[in-house]
Order: sequence, then structure tokens, then C-alpha cells
Amino acid sequence: IHTGLEQLEGTCDHDDDDVEIAVDNAAFMDEFFSQIEDIRNSIDKIDENVAVVKKIYSVILSAPTSDQKTQDDLESLTNDIKKMANNARNKLKTIERNLEMEEVERVSADLRIRKSQHAVLSRKFVDVMTKYNEAQVDFREKSKGRIQRQLEITGKTTTDEELEEMLEGGNTAVFTAGIVDSGISKQALSEIEARHKDIVRLESSIKELHDMFVDIAMLVESQGNMVDNIEVNVGKAVDHVEAAKTETTKAVRYQSKSRKVQTSL
Repeated sequence: IHTGLEQLEGTCDHDDDDVEIAVDNAAFMDEFFSQIEDIRNSIDKIDENVAVVKKIYSVILSAPTSDQKTQDDLESLTNDIKKMANNARNKLKTIERNLEMEEVERVSADLRIRKSQHAVLSRKFVDVMTKYNEAQVDFREKSKGRIQRQLEITGKTTTDEELEEMLEGGNTAVFTAGIVDSGISKQALSEIEARHKDIVRLESSIKELHDMFVDIAMLVESQGNMVDNIEVNVGKAVDHVEAAKTETTKAVRYQSKSRKVQTSL
């Protein structure tokens, strides 16, 4: 009887360990999915801001010059996008490093789920940032086109290469110095100066985001086939969350029963 009691106690202790592992793993996955949700919300907010930025670009291009409030709104949105994009990138990189370290030690079902979730968000992030980059490049080209048209009105024609050289200087005064003596109207000069300032501001934003964009784009490219199977993986992830919650509930109940058995014995 004594030996049987020891065996039963040993079994219960072992089961308690299993329960703790199950509960710990469920808590870990809950925390992971909470991180994923935070990143997804940030990317969605970036996407919303990009849509607003595109509207502001249209407003700026529709008038000879833009008012200060429009410029302030654009600058505020640009800063918000940069801040949120950096935050999302850093979180994605942290998850990536953790997954790489864990993959060396073991391969599990939840590891595959986390990798697929990471792949989903990395691709989503790149898609949104690509959309933003395309909007910036389109705005730059249209602003440059407005400058060329104003120069043509004054009889000063420039090639793309010549205009790029003028723009790369970055100094509006130097940029306009060469055309002031060409009989250009004050309004035309104001528009050229405004467009030049827009482009200078834009160049700074594009450069700041470039390295971050390339970093995540390379990550998505390296994920290969995993990204192609996203829908299946996401479905599995949802199923896993529900299954994990069910198993956790069962585990806690079982732990309670095991302790009752020990007490009665």
C-alpha cells in the first residue's frame, strides 16, 4: 500500500509539472498574440495615415502654393508614420531574433505558428511602406513636373538631368538664383520655390525610411514559401488559440482533481 501511495504521489507530481508547462505555454502564446495585435494595429494606423498623406499631396499639387497649416499637417503625419514604422520594424526584428534562437533549440507546432504570424505582418508592413514610398515618389515627380512647366513658361527649358542637378543642391535661394533674371513672374517664382521646398522635405523623409524599408523587405524575401502559404497558416493559428484555451481549462481542472486525490489519501 505504501509503495502504491508513493507511485500515485509521484504520478500526481509529474502531472502537475505537465499542467504548469501547458499553462505557461498558453500564457506565452497569449502574450505573443498580444504583441502581434499591437504590431498589426500600428501597421493599420500607418496605412490610414498614408491615405491622408496622399490626399494632402493632391491638395498641395492643386494650388500654386500651400498654406502653413497644410504643411504642418503633412509634417505631423510624416513624423507619425516614421515613428510608428520604426516601432513596428523594431518589434518585428525582435520577434525574428527570438524565433531564430528558438529554432536552434527545438521545432514545435507553436513555433511554426509564430513564424507564420511574423511572416504575415512582415509582408503587410512591406506592402504598406511600399504604398507610402510610391506616393512619395509620385508626389516628387509631379512637383518636379510643375517646376519644369513654370520654367518653360519663362522660356527656360531644362532637361530631366539638369533639373535633378538643380534640385540636389537642396538650397532654394541657390536654386532660384539662376532663374530670377529671366523675367519670371513673382507668382511663378513663388510656385517654383514652394515646389522645391516640398521636394527637399520629401528627400529627407525618403532617405530616413529607406534603410528600414530595405531591412524588412529583405526579411520578407528570405521567408520564401512561408509567405506564399499565409492563409493556411493563419487559419491554423486561429485554431491553435482556441485549442490552447480549451487545453488550458482542462489542465487546470485536472490539477485540481489530482490535489484532491492526494488530500484524500
